[in-house]
Amino acid sequence: MNAVNPRRWQALIVLAAAQFMVIMDTSIIGVALPDMQRDLGFSQGSLQWVFNAYVIAFGGLLLLGGRLSDLFGARKVFTTGWIILIAGSIVAAAAGNAWVEILGRGVQGVGGALIAPASMTLLMMLFGHNPRELGKAMALYGAAAPAGGTAGVFLGGVITEYLSWPWVFIVYVPIGLATLAAVPALLPAVQGKRGSVDVLGAIAVTAGIALAVYAIVRAPEQGWSSAATLLELAGALALLIVFLVIQRTVREPLMPLGIWRTPGLATANLAMALLGAAWIPMWYFLNLYLQQVLGYGAFASGAALLPMTIAIMIFMIGITARLLGRFGAKPLIAGGLLILAAGVAGLSLVRPDGAFVSDVLPASLIAAVGMSLAYIPAMMSAMSGVRPQESGLASGIVNTTYQVGSALGLAVMTAIATSQGAAELGNLPRLTDGFQAAFVGAGAVATLGAVLTLLLMRKAKPTPTDAGTQREAARA
Repeated sequence: MNAVNPRRWQALIVLAAAQFMVIMDTSIIGVALPDMQRDLGFSQGSLQWVFNAYVIAFGGLLLLGGRLSDLFGARKVFTTGWIILIAGSIVAAAAGNAWVEILGRGVQGVGGALIAPASMTLLMMLFGHNPRELGKAMALYGAAAPAGGTAGVFLGGVITEYLSWPWVFIVYVPIGLATLAAVPALLPAVQGKRGSVDVLGAIAVTAGIALAVYAIVRAPEQGWSSAATLLELAGALALLIVFLVIQRTVREPLMPLGIWRTPGLATANLAMALLGAAWIPMWYFLNLYLQQVLGYGAFASGAALLPMTIAIMIFMIGITARLLGRFGAKPLIAGGLLILAAGVAGLSLVRPDGAFVSDVLPASLIAAVGMSLAYIPAMMSAMSGVRPQESGLASGIVNTTYQVGSALGLAVMTAIATSQGAAELGNLPRLTDGFQAAFVGAGAVATLGAVLTLLLMRKAKPTPTDAGTQREAARA
């Protein structure tokens, strides 16, 4: 047995901070989007690529990041990920046009895809000796993800208002350098192991996801039934089928298909995909509504979303874990998705001459409660029932599923919004019509997720480690 690391709790701070920053990278740009659109020449429809370039690279390469951690050692991969994230941040901050910005965001996503699975491996090494400590560490580490996602909205508003949008990327440079400086003293060196890297599988799945999103983004302009759209979607499907064939035939696949026989894994991942496909479009278009319709500045827009941020933190850290221990995952996932759908339905009633207190605040708080109730139970349900040696793989799959669902959901809702007038900047009634349509679509996705959860989810028998983690989370 390895010796207990006396600095493991200080190391946990570094790992949780890394998780916080990686997830914050998906949200900190939200309030800055209108300024970036004006300065870099993004169209209303192409603006979503500032978000999607990151999540496609991040979600598509998470499984590869986990495999590289196994082969080359988690600390080396963690360090490499931060170097890449810093480089991508510099490119994104210095971008003078839309394509360079998208490139920088993609590079940031590659860095995040290395950091996230390496962090989980290091956490298990530091705390795996004691189930009680592991449960507490997992609860704190898990809370860093929603904290980063929600805090990014407000921090992005502050930075954009009082500095400028490039600073939402520049901020990662000093933080990254400080993290790299702390790595040698706090994080354990991890020996790699012999094996091969499924490069073709990683290329196939990432390219398939990217092509599917690209096809959906371009569909309103090209036509949903046009030859170009159909060929792009067919190409995306073919690439994903190739990925599955590769996983079945190679000796050391990124994603051994046998893991999908785990009870409840497929349904939990479906719920996570639909949660991302509803939540992220809601967050994205709410930012645009506040700034492009209500005329809020960057700071005011970030501050307007602060109540939602606080609600998510209160529920995820203080309430959801206790409810999970009492009622189990299925009721919370289905109920959370229904509450999210109700909140998004309220946002679909926003008006061109609306007000924050009446049009945004109540509905956004309802949506935040729904998301808070569904996210952690879906995550833990996806981990429940897998063998201990497959926990890292299961974690990578569910994170990938959420990111891919977010990207595809945003692409679909942007296409819907554009077709209903969301591209007509300055025409507030038409712009609002487009945003309303996106909210209706997001609400429908959340409702579908709740229905499928109720119909398909079965109670999985938790593993001892998982049960201990749930008990510790409930005590935290």
